[in-house]
Amino acid sequence: MDIALTHSLLQIASANTQAQTAQAANVAVLKKALDVQTTAAATLLDALPQPPAPNLGPLGTQLDTFA
Repeated sequence: MDIALTHSLLQIASANTQAQTAQAANVAVLKKALDVQTTAAATLLDALPQPPAPNLGPLGTQLDTFA
């Protein structure tokens, strides 16, 4: 096998390994960002006041089933 070919194959393998490592790091950062957004969204939803129960009196409390 030619030494130049061997060297080229080693460079390609090394570049592939570096690319896989970079991709794994990018995925880890993305997951962390999604976790932060999930926490922030949950905090915002928890901070919303609960709407008061409607006090409509007898309106909407009876159902006319004879139609």
